[in-house]
Amino acid sequence: MTALAPVLQAFFVTRLGTERDVSPHTVDSYRHTFRLLLTYAKRQTGKAPSKLDLSDLDAVLVSSFLDHLEHDRGCGVGTRNTRLAAVHSFFTFASYRHPEHAETIRQVLSIPQKKAERRPRAFLTAVEMEALLAAPDRSTWSGRRDHVLLALALRSGLRLSELTGLRCQDVELGTAAHVKCLGKGRKRRDTPLDKAMVSFLRAWLRERGGRPDDALFPSRQGGRLSSDAVERLVAKHIATARASCPSLKSKRISTHNLRHSFAMDLLASGTDVATVALLLGHEKLESVNAYVHEDLMMKERALERRAPLKTRGRRYRPNDALLTFLEGL
Repeated sequence: MTALAPVLQAFFVTRLGTERDVSPHTVDSYRHTFRLLLTYAKRQTGKAPSKLDLSDLDAVLVSSFLDHLEHDRGCGVGTRNTRLAAVHSFFTFASYRHPEHAETIRQVLSIPQKKAERRPRAFLTAVEMEALLAAPDRSTWSGRRDHVLLALALRSGLRLSELTGLRCQDVELGTAAHVKCLGKGRKRRDTPLDKAMVSFLRAWLRERGGRPDDALFPSRQGGRLSSDAVERLVAKHIATARASCPSLKSKRISTHNLRHSFAMDLLASGTDVATVALLLGHEKLESVNAYVHEDLMMKERALERRAPLKTRGRRYRPNDALLTFLEGL
């Protein structure tokens, strides 16, 4: 085998598995990136992946691969940048092991992230949240499960992976009720629960039964709900809620938008940014900026708090004949 194969194996086993101990989600994302890259490199060079060398994955090929993702596979700029981040991480690791490829590595690492237009993220208003929570058919077992899951997402701001990873033993309903979750970057945190959520979860745990280590929100087969399954049930109930709440028809809502709705609800109620960041599990306050966008109601309230101007407007009146002519055109 050439230099690429052993260093790529070491990257996944040593760097990601041992040194950084990244989450399975990160490993899966990086694995998919290199499956796509090696398949693309095979088509471009005619070499089998195990025969490729580091020099084959030069800046020209990697840049071409990124364009292929965007133009041929229809990926967004965010996905393109995620794939590039994985490639950069690998080449940084390779730079310590293969200095003879320093120039190739330097050129690949110099490929910049692509800037994208930042569009405001959709979020649910209070009325829309009520419509979504009313959508599941609570006369059925799955409907009751979905109702509690949606309520927890809207009232806690948990990420999708955090929701699906919850176990029965992660729910504490006594004094200072909260749920324990394993968040991004393998960080554990406790998220408080309000009285209504405590009531929902107590009733659900009573019906759900199961062992402490079992999934809090199981599938019909009893296993843990997959991320795709949660996305599908959110899409299903959003479609139902649109019938009673027309404003939802113009919005594309995913599970992450429920987290966004939680953040916007906190900000609208006057919660400071530091507290919002703490509840969302962000280490940096700057991360909350993604949740603050063109909410006209928040802007209007901010403007209303200003002192009124103590001056009156005047209409401009030209005092020159030529200027009067021009003004009248």
